[in-house]
Amino acid sequence: MSAHCQVTGRKPGFGKSVSHSHKRTSRRWNPNIQRKTYYLPSEDRRVTLNVSAKGIKTIDRDGIEAVISRIRARGEKI
Repeated sequence: MSAHCQVTGRKPGFGKSVSHSHKRTSRRWNPNIQRKTYYLPSEDRRVTLNVSAKGIKTIDRDGIEAVISRIRARGEKI
């Protein structure tokens, strides 16, 4: 599963780990991605989304129908 939220578009952040001796190595900060299944009453089916914790809050606030319509308007296939 890729570290990419289908609702908010959050992706990993990249940077450096700095040790005590200041040797720098690459690292990445992954968003908190969860695989969630939601029921779409208008289509009478379930959809599975890869969403971040913030994406789950967005779905709770706006509703799954509104969020799915925004995702489809971007051109993603659900």
